[in-house]
Amino acid sequence: MEQTHTTHNGVAATPGAQRRVLVVEDDATIVDAISARLRAEGFLVQTALDGPAAVDAAESWQPDLMVLDIMLPGFDGLEVCRRVQAQRPVPVLMLTARDDETDMLVGLGVGADDYMTKPFSMRELAARVHVLLRRVERAALAAVTPRSGILRLGELEIDHAQRRVRVRAEDVHLTPTEFDLLVCLANTPRAVLSREQLLAEVWDWADASGTRTVDSHIKALRRKIGAERIRTVHGVGYALETPAP
Repeated sequence: MEQTHTTHNGVAATPGAQRRVLVVEDDATIVDAISARLRAEGFLVQTALDGPAAVDAAESWQPDLMVLDIMLPGFDGLEVCRRVQAQRPVPVLMLTARDDETDMLVGLGVGADDYMTKPFSMRELAARVHVLLRRVERAALAAVTPRSGILRLGELEIDHAQRRVRVRAEDVHLTPTEFDLLVCLANTPRAVLSREQLLAEVWDWADASGTRTVDSHIKALRRKIGAERIRTVHGVGYALETPAP
């Protein structure tokens, strides 16, 4: 294990400190490539080759982020994600060898924040890691200086201070990414936001190659708040539907 003198509070390292990334992948070649790139980006990296080792490493090392493959020995990445998120919230970038939308939606459903399909570029992977960690910083800042008030759009209620969402007075569990995506749409209800706009606002990611990530998160969000609340404008993007005034 690499040594570090940074403090760790169980959620995220202090700004400017070296961030810890746990890479979970059973392919040694891919592990080495990801680890080398992330170390070159200034991260501290630890690796695990199977499901049980990943859960143990997450508990003992408490990483700031996990790069997690779905297909693993022992038990798969989905189970790893479930167990780790039950211990403490950790941003997860999930990797899959199959361009299978069902896998992606299940991954998002168990707490993953983003996904990439193999093969992928190391440059894009490093960029996505940086983006996820910036989102954690923004969420931590919002928790200290939250927006006041509760936004009500018909039966949909968004509590910015508590980062809670209710539909028909029932709590709806959203991942941090889903919450940020919903807030982005709710800031301009009925206005159509392009996939590129949503990528830039929610993910800080300007590359159009990530638009399928937006589509998958929208589908996961629809399942939770109701499909009728998010309108698709084909070839353009999405809009949050609200009751007529």
